[in-house]
Amino acid sequence: MYLGLNKLSLFSVFSLGFLLCCESALAVDWSGYVAAEYRSFPQSALDEEQFNHSNLSFSFEPELYHEWNDGDDSLTFVPFVRWDEHDPKRSHFDVRELVWLHVEDDWELRVGIDKVFWGVTESQHLVDVINQTDLVENLDGEQKLGQAMVALSLIKDWGTLDLYVLPSFRERTFPGKEGRFRSLPEIDDHVFYESSAKDRHVDYALRWSQMFDDWDVGISHFYGTSREPRIIPKVTPAGLVLTPFYDMINQTGIDVQATLDEWLWKVELIHRSGQGETFNAFTGGFEYTFVGVMDSVADFGVIAEYLYDDRGTDAATPFDNDVFVGGRLAMNDVASSEVLFGVVADVNKGTRFYSVEASRRFGDSWILSLEGRFISNVSSSDSLSSLRHDDVIQLELARHF
Repeated sequence: MYLGLNKLSLFSVFSLGFLLCCESALAVDWSGYVAAEYRSFPQSALDEEQFNHSNLSFSFEPELYHEWNDGDDSLTFVPFVRWDEHDPKRSHFDVRELVWLHVEDDWELRVGIDKVFWGVTESQHLVDVINQTDLVENLDGEQKLGQAMVALSLIKDWGTLDLYVLPSFRERTFPGKEGRFRSLPEIDDHVFYESSAKDRHVDYALRWSQMFDDWDVGISHFYGTSREPRIIPKVTPAGLVLTPFYDMINQTGIDVQATLDEWLWKVELIHRSGQGETFNAFTGGFEYTFVGVMDSVADFGVIAEYLYDDRGTDAATPFDNDVFVGGRLAMNDVASSEVLFGVVADVNKGTRFYSVEASRRFGDSWILSLEGRFISNVSSSDSLSSLRHDDVIQLELARHF
């Protein structure tokens, strides 16, 4: 099982044990979840080295929280571990958060390992550039690795200014040779960097955000090692492999959300240089919510977004000229039942990527989640072609505490 227990991981395990031993003395609040996940793949894998049909895994993510100084100082520790039945690369340990927070009237300071989310659109988050994607967790890229940082937030009448110093880099996780949702051929373990400092390069970021009545606006800039690697073919004695290359980039982003009665208008756009040719990318659209559908307490939202990348077929992402259409059903019941579904359609190639996510709480502690991912009409030249047999239905049962 690949756990990646480096010095930081060992320190985090020690910290967890220390906090558990001192829980009563430190008044540590304890929460989190443990979950079992079952995946079913209707089609056989494209590569004979990949497993077929079904997979079982277990995950554990506790959260320990302690505050002092009348709440002005706090420490949060969130480790994460997963064991996977078939893919050793998916069996891994990570520190999602290990951060000290100090709060004053008009500023905040965070030091440690933390997660930062930027973005407003549903189909993808172009401006979300601080944390690395934990791709072995889920194909949607929503799960992130913890990032070491020093972050200062200035909270003023003219807006909030967040300043980040990011002293280390995390490589993206990829499925292993036996795993599903991987490229053909697989991603090699060896990586290359444009910076001579490699994963020790110090990155910088800032973001200004402000609310203007019904409008939320954010403007950000990032300089450092790209979290999105370019994948470069390489010939080795074992054959052809794909190698990640991490460029140095400058990325300026804008995210805007307008809340106008039942309408949510959302836009994210970026301008990036340093990763080959300078390019622009855009995601934008709306969500309209029908409140109390059919005289019930349920709400139904219709979502439509357009995804564009001016690199066209040279883009690292498959979403260079695509349309996303979907819906969100919130039952507003005591069980917090909800369903999100949609399809991303490639305007040029006709590829369709379908997804559905549903969840429901049972009692006070149990949550059952269902996910489905399906791909159709994939051409051999499409970047998603290696996933054309990776349709999946996933069930997860989580016990929260």
